[in-house]
Amino acid sequence: MMQFIYSFVFHYPLFMAFVLMTGGFCYHFFREGKKPVGELPEEPLVSILVPCHNEEECIIQTIQYLKDQEYKNVEIIAINDASTDKTLDILKALQRSQSNLRVINMTTNQGKGMGLTMGAMAAKAEYLVCIDADALLDVKAIKYFMWHFLRFSRVGAITGNPRVRNRTSIIGKIQVGEFSSIVGMIKRTQRIIGKVYTVSGVIAAFRKSALMSVGFWSNDMVTEDIDISWKLQLKFWDIRYEPRALCWILMPETIRGLWRQRLRWAQGGNEVLRKYGRSMFDWTQRRIWPIYIEYVVSIIWAYLFALTIVMFFLDKVVDLPPGIEVRSIVPGWTGVILAIVCLWQVLIGLLIDSKFEKGIVKMFFWLIWYPAVYWVLNAAVTIIGLPKALFKKKGTPAIWESPDRGF
Repeated sequence: MMQFIYSFVFHYPLFMAFVLMTGGFCYHFFREGKKPVGELPEEPLVSILVPCHNEEECIIQTIQYLKDQEYKNVEIIAINDASTDKTLDILKALQRSQSNLRVINMTTNQGKGMGLTMGAMAAKAEYLVCIDADALLDVKAIKYFMWHFLRFSRVGAITGNPRVRNRTSIIGKIQVGEFSSIVGMIKRTQRIIGKVYTVSGVIAAFRKSALMSVGFWSNDMVTEDIDISWKLQLKFWDIRYEPRALCWILMPETIRGLWRQRLRWAQGGNEVLRKYGRSMFDWTQRRIWPIYIEYVVSIIWAYLFALTIVMFFLDKVVDLPPGIEVRSIVPGWTGVILAIVCLWQVLIGLLIDSKFEKGIVKMFFWLIWYPAVYWVLNAAVTIIGLPKALFKKKGTPAIWESPDRGF
């Protein structure tokens, strides 16, 4: 029995690596770059929503970047969610010198989901671009988003391509590879399947009428981006991935910060799994089944991975019966194969994304630690995140917590 489990623990990451490489290749060669964006037929108003909570160190730069957009018909709505620092004062000062900037002030901490909903309801435009307060939006990003919206009426949301900009530690460098070889490839592969697990919370665009049809964002979900993605797709809105819509973001560069972020992601994913489980019995939702099933299998893998570790150390203390013992967890030739395949995945991801970020392939040297860090961390946060999601009281507001944004 343990040999079967041990085989699954090894082969699942290997299988997923091949799936992502295949999906990434197919999307890149058959869809990516097939959509040239020249002059748009029209430039309707776009509202840029920037939810803020204690952003005094980064909000000025974020707003300044928005002024440089090639797409000029925009309004900027900054939603200050009960910041305790100088964020509100800075926004008011910026508002005096920038006529298209509007500020919404919320006096109590109500969370990002509620902040986005308030901003969307106040927005004058049908098209919304949502970015985090520490994100630097590429000058062409809105044009790429609008290409989809203006041509396809069933597109309810588009997820952009976040790029890590703080790389002063090995953790930061590893995340550069992760966003190319995991995040980017996952979204490419899922678009081939037809459904996307989640838009990127840090950079995404929405059709306001689509949001209205699902009641906007939920205020009780830890990861509002995953939840809104499922709400839209279960209502048969299309979500697309636009890798050319770049956004430069800050990520944790400490183990503690990375752990808190990934635990929140894991808990949020499990909350969505719990919330929409019944919808998976609806035949009309069959196109999203592969995404749901893969997530369930990943949870099973995480717990079996932990079981393998426990059985190995237990065998050192107790003489376990033949068939359930785990003699070694030290990677042998199978581990070498897995490491090589994962590194190929990283290299392919970097090569694909080198089209958008010059010189990124040089980061490959720092990614030899990538397979172990990603899979072990993913297993750990999944194991803890599942019970946090299952036992969370329904309706509990998901309020802001200031993230770790690197050194």
